[in-house]
Amino acid sequence: MATVNLEAAIDGVRLDVFLAEKLEGCSRSAVQKLIEQGCVTLGGAPVQKNRRVAAGEVYTVSLPEPVPTKTEAQAIALDVVYEDNDVIVVNKPRGMVVHPAPGHPDGTLVNALLYHCGDSLSGIGGEIRPGIVHRIDKDTSGLVIAAKNDAAHAALSAQLKSRSLSRVYEAVAIGTIKNDTGTIDAPIGRHPTDRKRQTVTEKNGRPAVTHYEVLGRYAGYTHVRCRLETGRTHQIRVHLAYIGHPLLGDLVYGRKKPEKGLAGQCLHARELKFIHPATGREIHLETPLPDYFVQVLSRLGPKESGSRAP
Repeated sequence: MATVNLEAAIDGVRLDVFLAEKLEGCSRSAVQKLIEQGCVTLGGAPVQKNRRVAAGEVYTVSLPEPVPTKTEAQAIALDVVYEDNDVIVVNKPRGMVVHPAPGHPDGTLVNALLYHCGDSLSGIGGEIRPGIVHRIDKDTSGLVIAAKNDAAHAALSAQLKSRSLSRVYEAVAIGTIKNDTGTIDAPIGRHPTDRKRQTVTEKNGRPAVTHYEVLGRYAGYTHVRCRLETGRTHQIRVHLAYIGHPLLGDLVYGRKKPEKGLAGQCLHARELKFIHPATGREIHLETPLPDYFVQVLSRLGPKESGSRAP
């Protein structure tokens, strides 16, 4: 069992929140389980998960050894955009969940990757998320990268953390975004009353930056390109809703009824740029807009004059 020592820099943050932020790939619920199991100590003594940390305190976390994956390999077709001995990039279809979760035990991207790659997926993601470096939501389509070994996974995760792994999305937002370009710099954290949602908040929020560029304006809608500087959960959905332009079809952060034939956000991960973990070469990948997205654009009516070409 590996151990890691983590020192608190500020006062007052809940212990589980502090640890979830410091431990890469470890969710808050997973941290709480570690605390409940006595795997987190202060001065050799177990602590409570609702404890508030104090600056200078050093917590010791005992991390269990990775559990061999039990997720079933399934013969599900994949749209592979790039693949070599270290990484694989897949164009995920809308409606596919990235990894098994409550309500989605199989039929996920991970199930498909296990069948396609066999044993050559990194173990850093653990039992549920082998190889997965970053995630996109079920109803978001587009590019997802997975690592085939632990060294590649660590290198790609470091690029995510340093913000050198570039991700560009296209979306349709409700309303007319007036500025041709802009930046949304607003911290994102868990919603205080709805644990399944995120929100812009200073309290326990983490830095989040989204750059956007308008590609086309329609009557009541805007086609926009977004580049993530950070990668918070639901970041584009939360940020655009925050400025008054939730995504078309987003029943969580936007209007509560489907429109233009779409239930679920109109969002596509179109471009991915990263440094190859083995060769050091820059890899730049792009995938076209999927049929559902093109059909949505056709339902919006004529593009307003002065709009830019996608």
